[in-house]
Amino acid sequence: MEFIAAVVPPSGIEGESIWFAFHEGQLLMFQDEQGSLIPQLARFSDLGISHRKPHYLGTLAGQHCFAVTIEPGSDLPDQFYLQDLRKLAVEVDPALFMLAGRARQILEWDDTHRYCSRCGTPTQAHAYDRAKLCPTCGFTQYPRIAPCIIVLVTRGYEVLLARSAQFPPGMFSTLAGFVEPGETLEMAVHREVEEEVGIKITNLRYLASQPWPFPHSLMIGYHADYASGEIRVDGVEIEQADWWPVNSLPKTPPRGSISRFLIDQYLDQFALNR
Repeated sequence: MEFIAAVVPPSGIEGESIWFAFHEGQLLMFQDEQGSLIPQLARFSDLGISHRKPHYLGTLAGQHCFAVTIEPGSDLPDQFYLQDLRKLAVEVDPALFMLAGRARQILEWDDTHRYCSRCGTPTQAHAYDRAKLCPTCGFTQYPRIAPCIIVLVTRGYEVLLARSAQFPPGMFSTLAGFVEPGETLEMAVHREVEEEVGIKITNLRYLASQPWPFPHSLMIGYHADYASGEIRVDGVEIEQADWWPVNSLPKTPPRGSISRFLIDQYLDQFALNR
């Protein structure tokens, strides 16, 4: 499904639009005999839910899309419920999940940039850009995006997986970390791996990227080969790490996440090269 991004909605929108409505980070869903759906309505106000001013996102397969924040304390109509966005990754079309993530990021940015970060004046929406303007000092604030590297380190028949205390019980994942000021992506990968597990890597290969709206990351995914060193976890971000045979992996992140994509790509590649 092709998505065409836009900021200003066209006049005279007719028919139903897709509404990505969020309350405290959870997405409003509708349950009927077809299963769980993202609401499609002519006007969100028809639901009688208290909400803030909508943000236009653009069109998905020709259908208009909006993001909207549900006000606290609002009652939901029958058959509507709130869903954790991470779970949505395995339940809907990838294009819908990506767009839901975009909506969540825009709403989070709108909520956290109501005042100018330079002088504290209430901001105003830009006329045609996704931006906030300060009427006093003229400062412009755009949605924040935090680049984050994520890497699967491999050693032939084995892959390096680690876990933090925040993970679900028994789940292991690839290594990841935020890019620091003045770093290239490649520098960040080498630094994060050495900081978190104490080893050195080589033969770094870019694979893919994924927006990750928790709250506003852009995950840049790599494969890398083990070069030297022994695993030594930092005990802060990582509590456990080990080499796992490709045919005996622990619980890993769900499909739809870039971490799982990196793992699956290596397993497929390893199977082809055997």
